[in-house]
Amino acid sequence: MTSEGQGEAGPSPRAPLETVVREQMTAAMKAGDKVRLGALRLLVTAITNREKELRRPLTDDEIREVAGKEVKKRSESIEAFDAAGREELAERERAEREVLRDYAPEQLDDAAIDALVDEAIATTGATSIKEMGKVMGQVMAKAKGKVDGADVQRRVRERLGA
Repeated sequence: MTSEGQGEAGPSPRAPLETVVREQMTAAMKAGDKVRLGALRLLVTAITNREKELRRPLTDDEIREVAGKEVKKRSESIEAFDAAGREELAERERAEREVLRDYAPEQLDDAAIDALVDEAIATTGATSIKEMGKVMGQVMAKAKGKVDGADVQRRVRERLGA
């Protein structure tokens, strides 16, 4: 007996972006594009794991969020591999990161991040580093996965004089 259909009138509907990812994975398999196929398999696995966590299908925005996390993981791996002198592994991670970026949220440019930070400082009235949490919370809530938290933190520290 399968879990499909229990309590529902059929299989769970897929978000359009998830369907696109799965179709791209099939196309990469047929084309023999191993790097693209590997990256998309990892993304599908991450999506499935998140769906199991939440016990429901993901929306397109949630899938983009998962893809963003996967891109960040690749960036961290690249830094580690470069530091260890493992250039071949770093190159593979770079290639996977490029594939995954197509599905991740569009990242904000420096000017937009600066504007968000300045706006959050003005709104919260923050004047010292002790109030950094308020500023960070506001910026990260507005940016919703479109910025790197470490980058925002650095900018907030610069402005609050730490």
